[in-house]
Amino acid sequence: MNTSRRLVSFLVIISVILILAVPAPANSDAGIAAITIPSADVTMSFVQPGIIAKVLVKEGEKVKAGQLLIQQDTEAAEASLAQKKVDLKRLEWAASRGAATDLEVEHARLDVKIAQIIVDRMCLKSPIAGTIDKIEVEVGEAIDGLADVVRVVKTDLLWIDVPAPLAKGRTLKVGQIAEVKFPGSEKDILQAKIIYVSTVADAASSTLRVRIEVSNKLNRPAGEHVRITFLAPEKQPVRKNIIKAEKPKDTKSN
Repeated sequence: MNTSRRLVSFLVIISVILILAVPAPANSDAGIAAITIPSADVTMSFVQPGIIAKVLVKEGEKVKAGQLLIQQDTEAAEASLAQKKVDLKRLEWAASRGAATDLEVEHARLDVKIAQIIVDRMCLKSPIAGTIDKIEVEVGEAIDGLADVVRVVKTDLLWIDVPAPLAKGRTLKVGQIAEVKFPGSEKDILQAKIIYVSTVADAASSTLRVRIEVSNKLNRPAGEHVRITFLAPEKQPVRKNIIKAEKPKDTKSN
């Protein structure tokens, strides 16, 4: 009898330990754990090997889309381009007098176009407006083609890919609002907007990837651990449409 009681007590203790050891579900009141990422993140490389001639930016510097960042030594490539342009003019002149064919002229034009592309690809321009996060090269350094050269990130808007439980994720829609709890005080809670809900669930974890976007006016670094709470439909902000009343028509007769 005592042995049975001891066995029951032992099983109860084991059950309590197992319950306490199980972590809180991802959709508990604490929110879903996630990590912030840049809303754009571009690592740029040169297509071909070369010598770094100019580094026109510094790490931490704000840049505009289309701004020249880093340039290889283009002297030889520009000389080749100039020669091909001269050759093209000569062929066009010869063709106007019947001494060259149209096909020869078209080939010369193609050579000029290819030479121009080579020169352009030796100049790295930022494809986005953002911040220089890292520069991997120095002036005078010889680099291989496709080696990492410079990284540009956009963090004025942060993205968060949230692994929402499947049952919850199916109810979410683009445009709905979520709350983001940042590390620190309880006041560090911002509202974010759902911008994408994945159409493919993760079978292993039974979650659905939901991407939200949050404004980063405080310039927080990307990569922070945050907690996400999706607001219930009744707690979603109400958007009031303001309708201007039409001016009543004058019905008085003259």
